[in-house]
Amino acid sequence: MVLKGKEIEDLGQFAIEVIRGSGEKALSFYGKGRRQIKFDEGLVTEAEIQLTEFFQDQLQAHFPEHQVFKNNQEEHEYTHEGKKSVWIYDPLDGVANFQAGIPIWGMSLALIENFWPVFGVFYMPATGDLFQAQAGQKAFRGKEEIRISAQDNINDESLLLTYSRFHQHYRSTFPGKIRGLGCASAHICYVAMGRAEGAVIANESYPGLAAAGIIIEAAGGKISKMDGTGFFLNEYLDGAKIDEHLLVSAPDTCAQIREHLHRIP
Repeated sequence: MVLKGKEIEDLGQFAIEVIRGSGEKALSFYGKGRRQIKFDEGLVTEAEIQLTEFFQDQLQAHFPEHQVFKNNQEEHEYTHEGKKSVWIYDPLDGVANFQAGIPIWGMSLALIENFWPVFGVFYMPATGDLFQAQAGQKAFRGKEEIRISAQDNINDESLLLTYSRFHQHYRSTFPGKIRGLGCASAHICYVAMGRAEGAVIANESYPGLAAAGIIIEAAGGKISKMDGTGFFLNEYLDGAKIDEHLLVSAPDTCAQIREHLHRIP
């Protein structure tokens, strides 16, 4: 059975409620990393454990027949049973910002049915921004529809978002601004809402991109490999780290951005 409109609406409402609840719990840990160390791994680990348990408890209470995505996912075949619905929950993206008290971080939640995307949600509790999209439909920030930038050409006003060690891997002639905000899902959503023309993503995984990937496509953008070839997230259903560097952009500006980025041997 394929999910219908009302069923998707109910599942989407559950997703928004549970991710907002996750955000409230996360805020109790936010910015409380020990100042005497640069990164408080203990705080982040405890937060991730509690947030994951919270989500699993909520899912069990509301949809006990549904599955939670795990690395090395065992179910790879089409089914009409409850196992067709799999939730992908990433409790924290932007953990360095989270533990240090910098507001660019969040959590994401996506639903797939027989490994086809249904919808994705990304929530940033410290800013209150909630991005969501149903696959193949429109993308939203709150109740406002969002779209990728309509800008056809890259210029000195363009913005490219990057990961932290970008400068070690690329020489750039990008004419605009280059910034790293420390949260890949936020970068992708900022491209989706037209605030940036592109984002270079590295060191990601299936759970980290599942929700944001649905949002960027619904907003008219795409994720491609740095050589310009297509990127297919379902190739990483085993949860393995994605070794490829990825470019998130509007289809029309993808080639232009790549021309300005030169990989350091």
